[in-house]
Amino acid sequence: MSLNADIKYGIHVLAFISWIVIFEIVCGAIPVGENSDIYNIDPIESYGYLGAITLYLLRFVSLLVLPQCICNMLGLLLFNGFKEKVQLKAAPLLAPFVCFRVVTRGDYPDLVKQNVEKNIQTCYEAKMENFMFEVVTDTAINLPLKSKMIREVVVPRTYETKTGALFKARALQYCLEDDVNILRDEDWIVHLDEETLISVNSVCGILNFCEDGKHDFGQGVITYANGEIVNWVTTLSDSFRVADDMGKLRFQFSIFHKPLFGWKGSYVVTRAGAEKAVTFDHGPAGSIAEDCFFSMIAYRDNYTFEFIEGEMHEKSPFNFWDFLQQRKRWLQGIYLTAHASQIPLKNKIFLILSLYAWATMPFTSLQIFLCPLFPLPRCFIMDFLVAFVGAVNLYMYIFGVVKSFSHKCRNNSWHLLLYIIGALFTIPFNICIENVAVLLGMFGNKYKFYVVNKDKRTVQNPITSSPSDTPIVELV
Repeated sequence: MSLNADIKYGIHVLAFISWIVIFEIVCGAIPVGENSDIYNIDPIESYGYLGAITLYLLRFVSLLVLPQCICNMLGLLLFNGFKEKVQLKAAPLLAPFVCFRVVTRGDYPDLVKQNVEKNIQTCYEAKMENFMFEVVTDTAINLPLKSKMIREVVVPRTYETKTGALFKARALQYCLEDDVNILRDEDWIVHLDEETLISVNSVCGILNFCEDGKHDFGQGVITYANGEIVNWVTTLSDSFRVADDMGKLRFQFSIFHKPLFGWKGSYVVTRAGAEKAVTFDHGPAGSIAEDCFFSMIAYRDNYTFEFIEGEMHEKSPFNFWDFLQQRKRWLQGIYLTAHASQIPLKNKIFLILSLYAWATMPFTSLQIFLCPLFPLPRCFIMDFLVAFVGAVNLYMYIFGVVKSFSHKCRNNSWHLLLYIIGALFTIPFNICIENVAVLLGMFGNKYKFYVVNKDKRTVQNPITSSPSDTPIVELV
């Protein structure tokens, strides 16, 4: 029997709240029954001053992620994430002009050509009228320019921005130059990665957002399990990112209309005039996670954001090395953004908390072993919040799998259960990868830009393929 979106949403809300309560009880944060004598200890007497301070400090640092968890919980509870169809609010013929902009180094021309063709067909299916695709590349890929609908922009090797922006930020800034830009300020730009596939629902969501016109920037959900799955471990691990989009991202944009924690670099919708005002020209520090830096500058300048209905589809990294390097670059880019002098503290405080929650993972993840071995006296508020963080983060994997794989399991719920179990089994792998990424990112060169291969035709073994084939661009 097929359940409608409202029933699924109701089941999800009940399951989420029940999961948090049960998790709190199992972890002992909500005491049930007799208290154990194991907690009736003097930590200073048992572990010494240094040991007690270390244990309490680890407990406190693990709460740096609390604001994210609260936003994720509220986003998942307050909004129905199970609606399958986005309804257009006005005729597509009346919609503003939209430019889909794809930025690539030009290393995988066949992938770009194939995806542009697919995405144009999707726009036709959505009855979209006023649009074009613009591919911005470092190396010419010779797109079939059959109509005014496709434009290829090759960034000259000699091009330099005023502040020395690099990599993708440099290419995006080149598009904004007066002698290159062909868009009016009231037109809209949809930024896509070279592997991003749009859906009819996302096109409808974009048109609704642009026609509404209340906000200058918007973003929606990206899923990673559509089509052929190349690497099951990385795809299941990325189910957390799907839930993060449906939770934290949706909550911050729908309630506050601000990028409190930043945003992603794909499925970004901008008003052309606003993008030109914010610019991508923010020097080398703004070039590693150019998306995050851009959002913080726009936040500083009082632009507003909105969540966009409808999902787009991408691929998770095909091998573990790419997965690690991707996370490392994100960490380094966010680090540079969080420490940028151009961004006031009031605009980046939540980003800083998010960064250091991530950066301290090698220490906070030790609590899995330290808590049972070195118990501390009960403190209801602290115990409750620590357990709450664990409960929300675990549920994020479950929700992400349901959101990502439901279309594959319409006739077999047991398959969905297996996917959920699989995602939970990837958590130790994810923790290890994140910890290694932190160590490499915090102590390594922060001005490298690792390009992840998303063309499955070039991949031989998704687990053991050599990292040497993937280009690394470095600032010397």
